[in-house]
Amino acid sequence: MKRALFAALLLAGCATTPAPPGTQVPAERLQTVVPGTTTKAQLLAAFGPTKSVVFDSGYEAWLYQAASGAGRFFEFVVLIDPAGMVAKTRTGPAAQPSR
Repeated sequence: MKRALFAALLLAGCATTPAPPGTQVPAERLQTVVPGTTTKAQLLAAFGPTKSVVFDSGYEAWLYQAASGAGRFFEFVVLIDPAGMVAKTRTGPAAQPSR
């Protein structure tokens, strides 16, 4: 179920018009986010609010970005379960706005 929600978020992001990127955070701080340990409140306190999607199931997906060098960024997506615990994270290249 969790994988299906995470996959739906990723596919939905590809099918929509690009939106502003998530909040930018230092890449070295991302390692402090640990699934099953980090809470939604801790994430908010550490990185601040960002672009998010809330699902009917109670899960949330939050998007952050970090510099990867040469003026480029990568995405850090965090899946938060209904109890407010980080369930999963994913990193990948940042979406490029269409022209």
